[in-house]
Amino acid sequence: MRHVISALVENKPGVLAHIAGLFSSRGFNIDSVAVGRTENPSLSRMTIVVAGDDAILEQVRKQLGKVIDVIKVTDYQGRDTIQRELALVKVATPPGKRQEIIGLVEIFQGKVVDITPGDMVVELSGPEAKVAAFVDLLQPFGLREVARTGVVALARGEAK
Repeated sequence: MRHVISALVENKPGVLAHIAGLFSSRGFNIDSVAVGRTENPSLSRMTIVVAGDDAILEQVRKQLGKVIDVIKVTDYQGRDTIQRELALVKVATPPGKRQEIIGLVEIFQGKVVDITPGDMVVELSGPEAKVAAFVDLLQPFGLREVARTGVVALARGEAK
């Protein structure tokens, strides 16, 4: 089962390593982790995507809640959420293919942020599946590099 977990944590050194260690010590591979400051600069929000057995993951979630630097833990499983990912994609622009690539960028509501004679860099944000589909469609042109942020998520409605 895939879980998206949010942890509101103290914004200080070592917190990310400590939390990642909790997952790895239980044999969970983190599919993605995104961390950034919140509206309060002393706090950061960690969004962790992990696949695993629900019962064991519940134990990890409870242990996260016991870490001193963790303020709040939320498992978005079964909740109405907004989830997005940002990607920067560098793709080769073979002669005669640039317009075709720009057409795909427009369809996916991306943005060309850099062009050189041999390649272009595209910025795209949206649900994880949209980003993955876009990257897949660019494969035949020659992907040079892909940088993805990982999922960030918030529950819809008022904060709880």
